[in-house]
Amino acid sequence: MDRIQMLEVFVAVAEAGSFAGGARATGLSPPSVTRGVNELEERLGARLFLRTTRVVRLTDVGRGYLEEVRGILADLRAADDLASGTAAEPTGHLRVTAPVEFGHIHVAPILADFLDAYPAVSADLLTVDRIVNLVEEGIDVALRIGDLPPSGLTALRVGQVRRVVCATPDYLRKHGVPQRPADLAHHKIISIGSITPTADWRFGKDRGEVVRLKPRLLVSNVGAALELARRGWGVTRALSYQVDPDLQDGTLLTVLDAFEAERLPVHLVHQEGRRVTAKLRSFLDFARDRLRALPVLNG
Repeated sequence: MDRIQMLEVFVAVAEAGSFAGGARATGLSPPSVTRGVNELEERLGARLFLRTTRVVRLTDVGRGYLEEVRGILADLRAADDLASGTAAEPTGHLRVTAPVEFGHIHVAPILADFLDAYPAVSADLLTVDRIVNLVEEGIDVALRIGDLPPSGLTALRVGQVRRVVCATPDYLRKHGVPQRPADLAHHKIISIGSITPTADWRFGKDRGEVVRLKPRLLVSNVGAALELARRGWGVTRALSYQVDPDLQDGTLLTVLDAFEAERLPVHLVHQEGRRVTAKLRSFLDFARDRLRALPVLNG
């Protein structure tokens, strides 16, 4: 087995979490995959995997090596494309991640249309409400909402969203419209997040005004909170794109607009320092234009 194939086998086993899965991914037999990994470890003089009868997992050395090898293979594929004249033609498999709600509502349709436009590309869409490590999880591009921490990633801004406090017109008629953030203490609050007895909601352009609330109900996802708010049970807080249909048809109304915090930027993020493949470059251009055209990202 040559060196490049060893690296491809190593990545396949690491991503699958098993030698059998790595064999399926590469089209090789399980014994060939096992031999390839053994040869690579012997060449390096280091253990890349910890093996038990049930689990195959990366060592610390293996995790660091995986990050480097993924970059090397990406560079090699880009170089091959350039040499063969196919660099301008998007091909291959694309992995995209986005927050759950935004991914379902906006990214999935954009990705489907992109695949229709480029039949030689296939894709995965991972929708999770956590920060995904692009290198460790083999992700090509991530849509992220909020301020970005310093990193070695390239970010393409595509819009912004607002944090809004909302309730039904009927609820507000019965319980009154809060005029200042502190007035929320007298309302039934539906909070989203971790299990704590209090919820801190920040207001103002610098998010300097903090209101500590005691939620009547705590839920783990925005969908449940919005469903309860639509029923007129209480007041909740969400991102503007999540409630846009409800605001458009009048099911929900926003309150405390004058006290809103600064808008949250929305970016497409991908790895920096690697050649951008045709599939990634084409998707970034395609998704950028579609996302920037969305009214919900231009408020």
